[in-house]
Amino acid sequence: MNNWEASSFFGWGVYGLNLALAWSNDPDVELVCTHPLRRKNVALDPIRLHKLGRFFQQSGRLQAELNGMKDGSITLDAPVLSAMGADFRLAPTVNNLVMAGRPTIAVTFFETAQLQPAAIDAAGRYPLIIAGSTWNEQVLRAHGLNNVRTILQGVDPLLFHPAATAPQDSDRFVVFSGGKLELRKGQDIALAAFRQFASRHPDAVLVGAWHCPWPQLARSVDQTTLAAPIVFNDKGALDATAWAAANGLRPEQFIDAGHVANALVPQLLRQVDVALFPNRCEGGTNLVAMECMASGVPTILSANTGHLDLIGDDNCYVLNRQTGVGFAKGAAAFGETPGWGESDIDEAVELLELAYQDREAARRRGAAGAATLAKLPWSRTAAEMKAAILGLDS
Repeated sequence: MNNWEASSFFGWGVYGLNLALAWSNDPDVELVCTHPLRRKNVALDPIRLHKLGRFFQQSGRLQAELNGMKDGSITLDAPVLSAMGADFRLAPTVNNLVMAGRPTIAVTFFETAQLQPAAIDAAGRYPLIIAGSTWNEQVLRAHGLNNVRTILQGVDPLLFHPAATAPQDSDRFVVFSGGKLELRKGQDIALAAFRQFASRHPDAVLVGAWHCPWPQLARSVDQTTLAAPIVFNDKGALDATAWAAANGLRPEQFIDAGHVANALVPQLLRQVDVALFPNRCEGGTNLVAMECMASGVPTILSANTGHLDLIGDDNCYVLNRQTGVGFAKGAAAFGETPGWGESDIDEAVELLELAYQDREAARRRGAAGAATLAKLPWSRTAAEMKAAILGLDS
């Protein structure tokens, strides 16, 4: 069982949905979701929706049973994959229930190098911790925890692969920036770098896929002085277009991608010339960056934390000039900031310029990135997870 929602619209949801798809024909595994499954949040083609029929049915039965329970704890007689952060706490979920399993397996992506004593104690009680990056595993082992294994996220090769690109306007150079808006994702760095780059390239257009339903998280970017304050509309939602304008971009220089279902992202990426990810920290490998690389998009990655699992020989452009991050106050939601990296804006501009000036070299780098990510399909993630779970019985 997985103890988080399956959806096409956010990272954990995409993770759960792809585990269900990968295991749908596996006689040894039957994945059941403890969270309500909402069809409107699952954007898949009819054939793959059909494959998930039993997943929906069995999950619905479990959820009906759980509906009669509230405000307590329950131990399910099956392995439970439980999503966790840096506190390694079994948090209340459906109906305020705390759900454990036989056994409970922690699946974690966290953004701090400093774990609290209570978290270390809690983490040590699980028979297995599945870490989303080598960096996360290193942090755990540095705190004396050895019940850990790195299993990287995957990409859906049916969606994310090199393909014929959409016809492009010859007078546009499209830069993509993705991830929910927050200090950790570094959109302020991307915006500052693009502004400099676009000042000498009027054909440059920035596409921001920055949807963030949590205003306080978006406001964490205001801890830096690299960009104007975040702008919200009269309903309190992020107004990315107004924020871009507040930072000096003209209307024709910015496109707000909004909230895009995972299955529609490939259509967007096939119209992109380069992707920019100057992220300060990634507990995992940055699913959006993986999907860009898998699609053959020349991608610029910061050389820190989870991104290091993606960087190989000339398979991306690398932001190597990393300095310490001094925004502990703004990063309070993630813990302290050791291990994070602050990318150099000038280096980001230089790499955008490289991709702009030599399109053929950029395409070769994009192809190398796609070759790297072709080795990381979700089926591999699911197979490694299955082996790890079954290995607990041996």
